[in-house]
Amino acid sequence: MPLTLSDFDYILPAELIAQAPLVERSASRLLVLTPEAGSAPVLADACFTDLPDLVRPGDLLVFNDTRVIHARLHGVKDSGGQVEVLIERAVGPHEALAQVRASKSPKTGARLHLADAFDVEVLGRVGEFFHLRFPAGEDLFELLERHGKLPLPPYIQRAAGDADESRYQTVYARDPGSVAAPTAGLHFDQALLDRLVERGVCCAWLTLHVGAGTFQPVRVDDLGEHRMHRERYVIPQETVDAIAATRAAGGRVIAVGTTSMRALEAAAQEGALEAGSGETEIFILPGFRFQVIDALITNFHLPKSTLMMLVSAFAGMDSIRRAYAHAVAQRYRFFSYGDAMFITRRNEAENDKLNNAI
Repeated sequence: MPLTLSDFDYILPAELIAQAPLVERSASRLLVLTPEAGSAPVLADACFTDLPDLVRPGDLLVFNDTRVIHARLHGVKDSGGQVEVLIERAVGPHEALAQVRASKSPKTGARLHLADAFDVEVLGRVGEFFHLRFPAGEDLFELLERHGKLPLPPYIQRAAGDADESRYQTVYARDPGSVAAPTAGLHFDQALLDRLVERGVCCAWLTLHVGAGTFQPVRVDDLGEHRMHRERYVIPQETVDAIAATRAAGGRVIAVGTTSMRALEAAAQEGALEAGSGETEIFILPGFRFQVIDALITNFHLPKSTLMMLVSAFAGMDSIRRAYAHAVAQRYRFFSYGDAMFITRRNEAENDKLNNAI
């Protein structure tokens, strides 16, 4: 039977959607999921500070060091109507693709006056996004940093505050370009990173800039018709070398977040993993053969989302259903500011069986 959108649905009480971060980054809960071939998955309730006990000396954690930009801007059209702009991604030093909300969509050639500070020109449309040209005299990200606002996810029912400026960034965020945080990394503080290194765990880095499309719902029931949004990534040679060394020594490659996983698995689809940059619209569904990642640290994801499909591919659909039912029953906190999971990859033989079935 083909997979449909309803296969990835679940009931989530609204009060379990975390609206703010905990006082301490690493104070969140951690649901440990170990799929077992032919039997129910093993589930264990833990704390995120237990992570050093769940990893092994010689394992490698791969982090996404992207930094969230001030991607939300308000302004007016040259006709006087109100507009809200949400940057999707930069496509040059002074150009970007963006979502634009207005009572009437602006036409090519229109100018938008944003943040009472500067004008942008609408160059046209690229799919659902508007292609905007920003002033040439300033760096795009510096301009956004001064005049834009931090874009919290749509399920957080409040405006971004001063605390979000630090808490909706990872402690290791370096490379600006994302409009959403790689949220699995929000649980790490420096003390926990130091404990992991003391444990003998290695760390590596890559960059994937998360686009606003990550929050777009899947609008088709036949998943074969869905097209993913594109995201840009950079994988350094040092990270490729670290993965090879980990493999050679018998350690596990653990992705910190689905963004790290997508970048690495996308880069390995054509053969051996290589360093470099590129854009990916990889769509990971059950039956996908993972080439790089052995375990995943991730937050809980929205019903019917592509990320629910990704974790179902990694752990198995039944395992994820059971894990999410357990998390709801145990009152875990969900989504960006919520709790986390540590998932071990399902047996490849089980994946092959599912591949043959679909």
